[in-house]
Amino acid sequence: MVTARTPETAEPAVRRRCIAAATRLFAAHGFDGTSVQAIADELGVTKQAVLHHFASKEALREAVLSAMLDHWRDTLPRLLVAASASEERFEALFGELHRFFVADPDRARLLVRELLDRPEAIRHLLRQTVRPWLAAVAAYIRDGQARGLHYAEVDPEAYLIHILSLVMTAAAGAHVSAVALAPGAAGRTRYHSELARIARASLFRAPEPSAPLPTHPAPRRAAPARKRPTR
Repeated sequence: MVTARTPETAEPAVRRRCIAAATRLFAAHGFDGTSVQAIADELGVTKQAVLHHFASKEALREAVLSAMLDHWRDTLPRLLVAASASEERFEALFGELHRFFVADPDRARLLVRELLDRPEAIRHLLRQTVRPWLAAVAAYIRDGQARGLHYAEVDPEAYLIHILSLVMTAAAGAHVSAVALAPGAAGRTRYHSELARIARASLFRAPEPSAPLPTHPAPRRAAPARKRPTR
C-alpha cells in the first residue's frame, strides 16, 4: 500500500533536495558563482519555490553547513562511547570521517572552497563548533599517550586538524590524483589505503620488539679417544 505524501512529510524532503543541489553547485562553482536560479534549475523548480524554503542564498549556505555539522553532532559522541580500546576508537573515528567525505566528495570540495573563498566564516565555524569537538577527541589521544600507545610528541589538537585537512583535500581530489597510481577503482583503493596508513602510523607507536629468548651454547662434545697403534 502506497502512503500519500502529505505537506508535512513532503516539506523535509524538498528541503533535503535543495540542500543536496546547493552542495553540488557550491562545490563546483563556489558560493559567489552559484545563483538561486541555478539551484532551482538543478531541481527543476522555480526560483520562488527555493526561496519558499530558504529566505536567501546565504540561508541556504548556512543550511548546507548545518547539515554537515548535524551529522557530526549526532555521530561523534556515539563513536567515542561505543569504542573502548584505543585502536578501535581510531578505526571508528577515522573510518567515519573518511567515509563521510568519500561517500560524497562534494562535501569536501565545498569546504575546501569555503576555506579559500570565505576564510573568516570558516574561522568562526572552527572557533564555535569544531574546537569543542577537538577537545573531546584529543582527550582520547592523551589517554593513549599516557598509556604509551601514542607518540608522546604528538600535539593532539594539531594532529586532528591536520588529519581533517588531509582527509578533506584527499577526498576532494581523489578523482584526479588517484589516476596517477592506477586507473579506476584500483588507483582509488591504493590512494585511500595509504591515507589511512599515514594517519595511523603518525599516531600509534610501533610495538616494542619482544626480547629474544636466551640462547645457550650447545655443549661441546668430547673428542673421541685416540686408539693406540698396536705393535
